[in-house]
Formats: sequence, C-alpha cells, structure tokens
Amino acid sequence: MGRNTRKRRMPLATKVTAGAAALALGGGGLVWANFYASAHEDGGQHNRTKSRNAQVATINCPDVGQKLTKVPRSARKGVAKELALLDRQITDAYTRLADTRQAQAGDASYVDNAILGPLKSKRTATLDRIGININRAGGKAPRDLGRFARCQGVPVEQPGGDGGDDGGGGGGQGDGGQNDGGQDQGGGGQDGGQGNGNGGQAGNGPVADDFINIEDVQPNSRNLPNGLAANGGGGSTGTFTTECGTNENALRNSDNVIVAPGVSNGAQHQHDYVGNQANTAFASDEDLANGETTCQNQGDRSTYFWPVLRIQDGTQDIDQGQPGGGQDGNVGKIVAPTAAELKFVGNRTGDVVAMPRALRIITGDAKSLTNGLNNANTAWSCTGFEDRQVTDKYPICPEGSGVVRTTAFQSCWDGQNADSANHRTHVDFVEADGTCSNGFQAIPQLQVRLVYDNIPAPRIENGQVVNPFALDSFPEQLHKPITDHNDFINFFDENLMNEMVDCINSGQDCQ
Repeated sequence: MGRNTRKRRMPLATKVTAGAAALALGGGGLVWANFYASAHEDGGQHNRTKSRNAQVATINCPDVGQKLTKVPRSARKGVAKELALLDRQITDAYTRLADTRQAQAGDASYVDNAILGPLKSKRTATLDRIGININRAGGKAPRDLGRFARCQGVPVEQPGGDGGDDGGGGGGQGDGGQNDGGQDQGGGGQDGGQGNGNGGQAGNGPVADDFINIEDVQPNSRNLPNGLAANGGGGSTGTFTTECGTNENALRNSDNVIVAPGVSNGAQHQHDYVGNQANTAFASDEDLANGETTCQNQGDRSTYFWPVLRIQDGTQDIDQGQPGGGQDGNVGKIVAPTAAELKFVGNRTGDVVAMPRALRIITGDAKSLTNGLNNANTAWSCTGFEDRQVTDKYPICPEGSGVVRTTAFQSCWDGQNADSANHRTHVDFVEADGTCSNGFQAIPQLQVRLVYDNIPAPRIENGQVVNPFALDSFPEQLHKPITDHNDFINFFDENLMNEMVDCINSGQDCQ
C-alpha cells in the first residue's frame, strides 16, 4: 500500500526538472548546480554507461527503509538500528569519496573498487541481518534483499538516479577528475572550514544555483504544498492553533525517534524541537506522554521537529566537532525561527476524526536528492511574497523580508495504525478533490509555517554564493532545499483532541 508515490505530484517534479542544471567541480570542493529530476525517472543503461566517464559527485543508494512496508512490530526496533547503520555506511563512503579526489583523478576504477565495492559488501551483510530480524519475528522478508546492496556513483552531468534498484549502475569516475576538486574538503565537512563561496563551508553545498531571488519568481507559478489547496473550503472549515514557541530552550539533537528509535545520531543532522521536551531517540511513548511541553495549552504534549537552518558565514556552533554537526558535514551558526505557527485545519469535503494517541507523521523526504520526488514536500518563500513558492531553491529575500518554510502534513489516516513499518503507508494526502481514498479517514491537517527574520540575505558574486544559509542534511544529500522535511508525534490529551475536532467540524477558529 505504498500510496505516497502517486503521479499526481508530477507538477512538482516538472517544476524541478525545468530548472535543472549540471554538476561541476570547483576548486574548493563539490559544486552542485541543481537537482536533475529526470535522472531519477530515467534509470536506463545509457545513464549507467555515462556514469563511468565522469567525476562522481555523490553516492546514491536504494532507500531500503521505504521499501520495507511489512515488518512485524517486534522486529521494528532491530530493523531500525540496521537501517541507521546503512545510513552511516553511506556517510562513511561519501566522506571517503570527498577525501580521495586526487586518487580518483589517477585511477578510473578507484571509485568502483575502493568506495562502491566495499560499500556494497557492508550493505549486503546489513541487509542479511534485516532479513533475519524480520523472519525471526514471524514476518516474511522481501525476496532477495541483497538486490538493494549496490549503490551508484552520481556523476557530474547526471545527478539523481534510481539508487540502483535494478542492481545496475556502476559509478566509476573515469577520466573526468583531473581537476582534483575537493581533496582538501575535510571529509565532507569535518574540518568546518569556510571553503570557497560556491561549495558551502563544508564543501558539499549549498551552491549558487541552490538560490533564487524571490522577486524573480512568478506569483502563483506553482501549486501550494501538498494538501494546502485541498483542505478547508466547504467541509470542516474550522481551525485549531497551538502555541508552542520557537525553541527558545535551544532543544536540539541529531536523533530521530520515529525512524531510528534507540539510535544516537540516527538523523545525522540537527533538529529543532518545540512542544514535547522529552524527545530523544530513546524516549518511549510513555516518556513522551509524561514529558514537559513548551505549548501554552499543557494538554498538547505533542512533539514537532524539523532540520535546523544554519548561516554559513564562517562562524561555528557548539556542535562543530560533534556527530550531527561538523562530523556529518553540518557547519555554520544555527538559527532558530523567529516565528513558528502550528495550525490544524479541516477537510474540504467533510468532517475530520480524532487522531490516535502517538500517531507519527513524517512529511517531506530527507533523501529527496537521491530518492527522487515521490515524497518531497517543500515550500520556500519570503514574508510579503508568499504567493511565490519555490521547491528546489532557497529564497533570497529583499531587505525587511524573512525566509519562510511552509509544510502541510498528510491528513488521511488508515483508521487503525499510529505508525507503519516505513512510517508512510498509514497516512496519506487527500486527493485533488479533497477526499481520502482507499478507505482512509480525514484527520485534522497540521500546517507548519516557520519564519526566519534573522537570516541575512546571501549574495551571488561571480557565480558563487557568499554567506549562504542551508538546511542540515545527510552529507550525501548536499544540503539541497528539496530535502526539507518535518515530523510530528501526536500527544494531545483526549479531551483537547476532541475539542480540536469539534472546533474544526463546527467551523470555529480556536486555540
């Protein structure tokens, strides 16, 4: 029931493809022009052949977690730990890729033999353990999990790709590496140095083509984020707003209790948290239910979290040499939002039902650069220009205008499960007409609007970006704006949740 892959997202994919450009290598490290969406859609032999004749810029591996839709509950924690290990293996391989540009330039088979080959061996062993975990718990592991072991090197002129799902793809770098292009990169960011202006502080992004002047974006030139246009209207028209602050407590970690429970640094990037204050990888549902909250209404102990933004102006934060920070290529000064608006809205065609306790929803995809756009859900803009939305660019806002991140969550629920094995299939977006399909029920839709009035506008000088800002990301995702994502775990108490539902269904605006 992998229903988050429907082709009705194609307008987003088209928008990204239309603005795509090629990769290049700069003197101070990797330079990524933009996300080339068609590479994900075209996984043919031609692409794989080309990959052997070009400098490899990043690594693309099948996202195994998204493919595991049936995992027994008793096996999920063990499987999650193995999935987190797969992520760490990719990070280690990417670090080696960034550290060995000189060796690659002298050996056309270096990437295949020294990086992708050993990575495949490690992934094969990990995938075997995942299958054992599933089978021991009484489940049935997918046939031949090993077919997901092979990764692709993404070359300069052909970013994206299908992650090697068909077992194809090599990724040797050929003779395109004479430009060295990043041998002093510090392992994808571990040195935390400024680098040149076009490669970001860590050498793995962002780059000039990741930015656009918001005044150059045409008003109403793209659809609103998934779900925003389809909710509200003539059905359940009320709203419920919860005030939980802007993370004044500076509560951050690089865990993700949803996808990597029990794994420290499972996200490999820092999250801002508002609401529940007990959120770590090791928190149980009871820990969260009993945790303190920053929400004004103490009946809302839900947790809301998203990757931090950093200003890359040469300064560093306290995690400069730490996991999730500089060790994982996330460098620069963290800035908290100056406003964080959390609002729940109704369904265009009918009433909503209460969310279950501990419902987990992830929207967006932290690996959209290599996974493709099926689960991407980003909207970047500026205050005063919010009729202009961009998905694959960071906005450069005029003086007096702040950066805006807008997210609309899935608002259809299967009526049974608070989570699913891949954390996706128990919830879905509404259809174009506002209805929930496949027997799903409409629930209040969470909409998050984050405003940053504290980010100086980057400058583009001679094709390079000066003092950029960027999301934290997995290192191989190169800090692309398309990888923005947002997470929510429901811990409204029953009375407050019922109050929210009544408010929305009766057309009131409450908080």
